Amino acid sequence: MADVSIIGAGVAGLCAAYALSKAGLTPRLIDRKGAPGPHGCSWWAGGMLAPFCEGAVAEPAIVAHGQAAAAFWAEVTQVAHRGSLVVALQRDQGELERFARRTSGHRMTDDLATLEPDLTQHRSALFFETEAHLDPRRALADLVHVLAERGIEIEQAETTPEDIVGPVIDARGMASALPDLRGVRGEMVVLRASDITLSRPVRLLHPRHPLYIVPRPGGVFMLGATQLESSDRRGISARAVLELLSAAYALDPRFAEAELLETGADLRPAFPDNVPRVTVRGRVLHLNGLFRHGYLMAPALAAQAVAYLTKGIKGDLLHET
Repeated sequence: MADVSIIGAGVAGLCAAYALSKAGLTPRLIDRKGAPGPHGCSWWAGGMLAPFCEGAVAEPAIVAHGQAAAAFWAEVTQVAHRGSLVVALQRDQGELERFARRTSGHRMTDDLATLEPDLTQHRSALFFETEAHLDPRRALADLVHVLAERGIEIEQAETTPEDIVGPVIDARGMASALPDLRGVRGEMVVLRASDITLSRPVRLLHPRHPLYIVPRPGGVFMLGATQLESSDRRGISARAVLELLSAAYALDPRFAEAELLETGADLRPAFPDNVPRVTVRGRVLHLNGLFRHGYLMAPALAAQAVAYLTKGIKGDLLHET
């Protein structure tokens, strides 16, 4: 018998199942599409565990809670602790200075030849040394495996909280239809460029087309991401492909010869303040609004849901209605 039923096996639901199991509870995990795959925004994430970089535009809660994410993920999957770099083209050095003023946890460096030899065409960068990154698809698979070892399998079924007796965690993202929840469209490109070597995520600041590039094994790079206030679920637009590839070319012209492996688009669920939260409605806890912070903030939402269910503790990300 399950102590708590979880609907949704994306990053939020999987993290909640793991946290509940560690706390001694037995979760039941249900998803209408079964195991994670190319049918949700968890699949298309960049995998940056970069709370200080996110602080340039995010609320302080993201920076504070996001600092614990790397330790959580290191329990179940491989995490690269190599920091993050933020660069700008020479004509956009003012963008780098503004980013530095809005963030903490960094140092300015002119020694790019040591950190990333392939970025020596850039004069300087901000180095966020304590940040990390992971491969999201591997992380999902590893977490599913860890849960299976604990006897927790994903049931493929169509269900809602109303169909279930007892406590429920609703982690269905846009399908939960919470008030004030909106979709923010993101579009991504995956390239293979075997002659380019990067060991950590790099953000290129640009007044119109900011870009992040996250390295993955085998000379593969995730490029992201556009951010549009839209509920459009169609495939990636030609404009987005042009913008992402143009920005990558500006970072390193060799990306023009890269092999285009994948393109993707999906909706990120977000609340008006773009801060994820646990919304309590009776016996149902909604873990939602992860926006662009899925892998960074899902562990924090899971921890606060478990604290509420086991001890009645109401964390700062938990709201009762």
